[in-house]
Amino acid sequence: MERDSQTYAIIGAAMEAHRTLGPGFLEAIYQAALAIELAEKGIPFQKEVSIGINYKGKELNCT
Repeated sequence: MERDSQTYAIIGAAMEAHRTLGPGFLEAIYQAALAIELAEKGIPFQKEVSIGINYKGKELNCT
């Protein structure tokens, strides 16, 4: 149940950012707005966390 409320809060923050800005902006603008919404709602987050993946036997580190 707690997970559902967290999911609801995150989706709500994303919808608020999009509703406020409207369509047509670059992804970076929506990311910045979402960061503000998440911070205002006290939802912890990290921006562009680096992850390692294996692609055809080669290790890639992506953000």
